[in-house]
Amino acid sequence: GQMGGGIAQVCAAAGFQTITHDLFLTRDNPKVGIGAIRSRLERQVGQGKLDQSAMNATLANLSDTTRLEDLAGCDLVIEAVIERLEDKAVVFRTLDQACPAHTILATNTSSISITEIAKETKRRDRVIGTHFFNPPPVMPIVEIVQGLETSDETLANAKDFVSRIGKRSIFSKDRAGFIVNYLLIPYLLDAMRMYENGWAAREDIDDGMKYGCGLPMGPLVLSDFIGLDTIYYIALVLLEEFREPKYAPPPLLKRMVLAGRHGRKSGKGFYEY
Repeated sequence: GQMGGGIAQVCAAAGFQTITHDLFLTRDNPKVGIGAIRSRLERQVGQGKLDQSAMNATLANLSDTTRLEDLAGCDLVIEAVIERLEDKAVVFRTLDQACPAHTILATNTSSISITEIAKETKRRDRVIGTHFFNPPPVMPIVEIVQGLETSDETLANAKDFVSRIGKRSIFSKDRAGFIVNYLLIPYLLDAMRMYENGWAAREDIDDGMKYGCGLPMGPLVLSDFIGLDTIYYIALVLLEEFREPKYAPPPLLKRMVLAGRHGRKSGKGFYEY
């Protein structure tokens, strides 16, 4: 996916031998796996933002697979599947069996409890949250989350890894949504409710926050960029943990997700792409 590919690109560019895993991998497909990474790098070279030699070095550090078991030789595995615990649990159970005892299993979850994910393994001390932001090659920070049983050694290793890939770490306790989404998701949901209730046009909502508050983009455009399905699943996690109405997904959001209108990645959300 977009996040997994971006994280793999960052790791490979930093000099790490990196294996990407994608269930839907098709060799040389410009939209999946290494094909998508190559397309992004070629675009940067064409724009003069990246040297050809740097692109070649990054691609030389990349390989791909359709089998999770092929990650058995990795010292660190970063999971970036859909934001549903049941999907992540399958991945972590498989990785726990396939990888040696020293391997750190990290999750890119943006809302789900690290402790809850870690209980799917027999290495709870070596499971940690490393939440990258979209797009990973551009965004400068990684949110590191230590679960209840995550060891201090694992935390130190994660901090060192984030530094070595050129990112800045921020640290959160293991609470649903962590720092960023705990604050961001209610804001996005309120914008959706405002639009759903006919309070204002989508463009006016977005322009108001963009130009009135100096933000890079408005909440509905940002929601499309993040992915409406992702926001929906995060909202459900927050609602389950805190039981506050502000985290309840608006009916419009639920129906847009059911209809496959997931935002930019599907070509249609609050706007068309």
